[in-house]
Amino acid sequence: MRKLFVLCATLFCLSLTASAQDSTAAFDATGTASEPAAPSPLIPVDREAWQIGAGFQYLQFNVLGQKFHDFGFQANVTRYFNNWFGLEGAAIMGFGHTGPNASQDAKSLFLGGGPHFAMHNSGRFEPWAHVMIGLEHFRFTQAGAIGSNSFDAIMAGGGVDYKIGTVPIFWRVQGDFIGTSIGSSMTKNFSIGTGLVFNF
Repeated sequence: MRKLFVLCATLFCLSLTASAQDSTAAFDATGTASEPAAPSPLIPVDREAWQIGAGFQYLQFNVLGQKFHDFGFQANVTRYFNNWFGLEGAAIMGFGHTGPNASQDAKSLFLGGGPHFAMHNSGRFEPWAHVMIGLEHFRFTQAGAIGSNSFDAIMAGGGVDYKIGTVPIFWRVQGDFIGTSIGSSMTKNFSIGTGLVFNF
């Protein structure tokens, strides 16, 4: 008899526990509004998260005792984390000559990345600015000290994107300062460019 009483008490306690769990589950199902919302992912609200661009660049350099200009190509990709801030990576390759001798090639390559700030709005024009830190590589036909060199570099500037039609494609115009760290000095160079930007 005593064993039967213990068994009944045990079953009763287990049934109360199961009932309490069911009630808690039911309360959770009906009271979800009182729970704190899960953190939202880093996705922009009003714009596409990714942006890639490609275009042409004109670059003016004064480095290693050489003054020259390059014409080249640039490609960039930007990941936006909200409507106005993103991270950008870019590659710019230029081809040109030093002096009047066309056989003396001067090639340049910039690789870098950094923050990208955009003034996103509902209009067709979107101004923006960026700052990128990276590497600038020069390669000259002349042998010796100026033959092939790489330096720390910074690119800072901005531009404006113009939306073409109703599709998320923009025409971009931009201008940048390019500083290259050569020894203890910083050379001052610049570039201007144009191209297309695709948002997705």
